[in-house]
Amino acid sequence: MKILERRVYRGPSQYAHFPVMRLTVDLGDLEAWPSAKLAGFNAGLLEALPGLDQHTCSFGVAGGFIRRLTEDDGTWLGHVLEHVAIEVQQLAGAKVTFGKTRAAGAPGQYHVVYEYEEERVGDAAGDLALALLQSLLPGELRSSSADPAFSFRGELDSLITLAQRRQLGPSTSSLVRAAEARDIPWLRLNDYSLVQFGHGKYQKRIQATVTSETRHIAVEIASDKEETNRILGDLGLPVPQQRQARSAEEAARAAERLGYPVVVKPLDANHGRGVSINLKTSDEVRIAFEKAREHARTIVIETFLEGFDHRMLVVNGQLVAVAKRVPGHVVGDGVHTIAQLVDIVNSDPRRGIGHEKVLTRLEFDHQALRLMEQKGVTGEHVLAAGEQFFLRSTGNLSTGGTAIDLTDVVHPDNREMAERASQAIGLDVAGIDFITRDISRSYREVGGGICEVNAAPGFRMHVAPTEGKPRDVAGPVMEMLFPPGAPARIPIAAITGTNGKTTTSRMLAHIHKMDGRKVGLATTDGVYVDGERTVVGDMTGPRAAQMVLRDPEVDLAVLETARGGLLRAGMGYRNCDVGAVLNVAADHLGLKGIDTLEQLAEIKRIVVEVARGTAVLNADDVLCLKMADHTKAGRIAYVTMNPRHELVRQHIAAGGLAAVLEDQIRGQMITLYDRGAHLPLVWTHLIPATLEGAALHNVQNAMFAAVMAFAMGVKVENIRQGLRTFDTTFFQAPGRLNVYDKLPFKVILDYGHNPAAVQAMADLVGRLEVAGRRIGVVSAPGDRRDDDILAIARIAGKAFDHVIFRRDEERRGRGADEVPTMMQAAVLADGVPADRVQVIVDEQHSIDAALKLAQPGDLLVIFGDNITRSWKQIIYFKGEEPVEAAPAAVVTNARPPRRAESIDPTLNGTVIADERGVRLARETDD
Repeated sequence: MKILERRVYRGPSQYAHFPVMRLTVDLGDLEAWPSAKLAGFNAGLLEALPGLDQHTCSFGVAGGFIRRLTEDDGTWLGHVLEHVAIEVQQLAGAKVTFGKTRAAGAPGQYHVVYEYEEERVGDAAGDLALALLQSLLPGELRSSSADPAFSFRGELDSLITLAQRRQLGPSTSSLVRAAEARDIPWLRLNDYSLVQFGHGKYQKRIQATVTSETRHIAVEIASDKEETNRILGDLGLPVPQQRQARSAEEAARAAERLGYPVVVKPLDANHGRGVSINLKTSDEVRIAFEKAREHARTIVIETFLEGFDHRMLVVNGQLVAVAKRVPGHVVGDGVHTIAQLVDIVNSDPRRGIGHEKVLTRLEFDHQALRLMEQKGVTGEHVLAAGEQFFLRSTGNLSTGGTAIDLTDVVHPDNREMAERASQAIGLDVAGIDFITRDISRSYREVGGGICEVNAAPGFRMHVAPTEGKPRDVAGPVMEMLFPPGAPARIPIAAITGTNGKTTTSRMLAHIHKMDGRKVGLATTDGVYVDGERTVVGDMTGPRAAQMVLRDPEVDLAVLETARGGLLRAGMGYRNCDVGAVLNVAADHLGLKGIDTLEQLAEIKRIVVEVARGTAVLNADDVLCLKMADHTKAGRIAYVTMNPRHELVRQHIAAGGLAAVLEDQIRGQMITLYDRGAHLPLVWTHLIPATLEGAALHNVQNAMFAAVMAFAMGVKVENIRQGLRTFDTTFFQAPGRLNVYDKLPFKVILDYGHNPAAVQAMADLVGRLEVAGRRIGVVSAPGDRRDDDILAIARIAGKAFDHVIFRRDEERRGRGADEVPTMMQAAVLADGVPADRVQVIVDEQHSIDAALKLAQPGDLLVIFGDNITRSWKQIIYFKGEEPVEAAPAAVVTNARPPRRAESIDPTLNGTVIADERGVRLARETDD
């Protein structure tokens, strides 16, 4: 059994609308060995992971997976791998439950899909699950790569440690859950605890429990324990006396002046690191000083306050929780030693490594040894029954302490004191460490004092106390960052489809910009913010979407969403306000497991599955129409170029939203219908991008942009103005119907690269009035199916009076001239005269030849690959010498080959090769 491929879906995908991983596994010989047939396998698995008995599986009840595992022949190991990967993540502290396993096509191969919280932890969980299954197999079925020294417990501890480093901590996790409960989107910005809540200009950030509203000066003051003590004391708040020391002797002298007992602690450490309390001799102070120096250069010595340690959490000036913190300890039973009692305490399933669980394991370290030495005992000492022994002097949960919630019994004076302390330091989220014998009685009566004010206080003791009521302390933080009614989301429009995505996205972004929005646009040639390109490249995947949503200037996002990104990593956001599927046509079939149009439609459907407001669908495309059954959007809008479309007529009659292309005396009118209103929008011939209405594919793109803008609240007159000022110049829509008419002939540059796109351009060519010839420069990507390449060729053969076939620079697995010669052969077989067909493999050479071939009155249509270079070649053409380019195959007009050994019948010309072995062809001698 081995893993063939890994994919990480960071957002909505074909498997789930939340993050999942997919392992493609090959069971090999184990395909014949389901779980119940493997002697001892199930018993060993359940011994290692007893929690599997809580997995419901397809039965929907606890124990369901055990039934699948043991009944009849059992279940296949791919399915077992799924459940083990989920379970080990749960043991590492992740709250994950989802998984599914499906056949991957070839016998014995499966797609194992499971949920994850942190990517690296999820990936490691898959590896650990596989290693565990290998270790449980009979020797003859075990892989030769299996580690004979494998220790599941040791590897699980390593996974837990990794999770501690990579997963969000308990405080950050509680804030994320509070945000999700309030429908506030969030993005993790680094590998630690930096998180963005909200999108675009509405975003707020946190780092652990420090927020974007936390004042830097307040954090600096809180980090300086001496300054904090002075400020609070000046306001009359109860604080202990303090001194600072930079040497052990200076610390001992300070302790003598203050009077014993004292506390020694670092000036600016946290989590109780380096703190020693209740010190009663100068020798103890000197030892404690050296431990504190491990965490800071300056050490604080302060008077020891008698009482219990209480953490009082103040958010936005209001006390929201109080927990009494009890230092890590054991309770004797008269039988077990202290060391054994520690092991018993650590066996509590609530205790884990670091912040893995609600409690942390106890450890023997300097503090524990010091406290035992003070009492004159060792780890082998047996405590009397009921005797309590503290292994820590501070109550921090991170060092094994426990927490008891006392929020409901805190005295009003103590509440006021904590709130005043927070305001005095200036923190929006503050942890006040208050020492008192009884929190339910006023400090004025029983004494006590504030020993610290903490910026970035931990929430674990409040959200999961050892005793008492859990408190929602993250909720008040979210309500401080986003008060009721305050926006957290910017409007998001997501656009997918086989053709037209880029033009429609640009049209929609232009409409919104004209409407006064600062638009973030992710599209095929980059990321744009307010019309300025900030990132260059194909930006149609999840990473680009997050770039837009993270930009603090953006107040509206238009996100082109391509098939490749959806298949590779899912979407970069959980929901969109408006999602549109323009069409589903043959392109990229046979790649990445997508072999049919129906499968392609399932991928593109994800965009409308996650739409919250409006799902916009092409009513003239049956595959798009079927998507209406899979969206939970509040409304469905249809786009049709058929004014007699029966379903759309019924939809309009029911008050639905639609864009319809209507024939009228003066031409064709794009019309919107909504809630019974008939809203004529714009004549198609007045939209520059449609070439006076002739480019019907851009008419349709304009209809989608219009109805999406309308659904997002743009007024009709602003939509009309946006469409009438959007054109397809190279600078506004590079590679999308770019027209150049500064030559004696007209040139159109387009990026069309699939049959549907080429057919749309062919239809346009047929509708345009052309005085001379129609000339085409055509190619197809090498990774497309032969049928798609030949379809493009046949469309071009019918559309153009003269066609030049070329090759893309990236061959994508094809031979040097395989694609253009295939296309040439197809049109010749269709009866196109040989003198109307050329093969010129290099793109630059083919464009140059076409430009020289064109005469006044001709129309030259170039389907480009390197769009920018091709456009420059067009506009700088002067009819001079050919452009410089790498040696490439050039084949002249197709002619019947002569019978000779040197003739390649597929090229119809004499063939030679350059120094790189690339086939070159020269004109035949006849």
